[in-house]
Amino acid sequence: MTDTDTAPEPPRRRQRGAAESLASIVLAFESIIAFLGGLVIYGLKALPEPIEPWWGIVAGSVVAVLMIVTGRFVRYPWGIALGWALQLVVALGAILVPALGLVALIFGGMYAYATIKGAQLDRRNAQLAATPPQQAGSANGD
Repeated sequence: MTDTDTAPEPPRRRQRGAAESLASIVLAFESIIAFLGGLVIYGLKALPEPIEPWWGIVAGSVVAVLMIVTGRFVRYPWGIALGWALQLVVALGAILVPALGLVALIFGGMYAYATIKGAQLDRRNAQLAATPPQQAGSANGD
């Protein structure tokens, strides 16, 4: 290899927005709680009589995996909507275990903040990136 040979540049990573980053973080942490909620449903035998208690573990595991997978797709509007649907599933778990209502309230609030405030930050960053450099000092209110 000589000095004139240059190594190819590695591909650049896609720039993630604030809404995508925050929403995926909330869903990742909530997936742990969803799995533990399934264990609680199993341990308390909270499912109706004809349903075996081990289905609580299965349901918690499925919701947890769906949350992790959804975290990869929150860059799309349907991914954000799927995240909201999963928030609803956790809230409906409060029918079986009322403590899941508190979980739904806390994580639902964090997901709302992540998606709403993250979108505002993304719009602001796009506006700042489009502002010419000589005007950039006045763009933030200075």
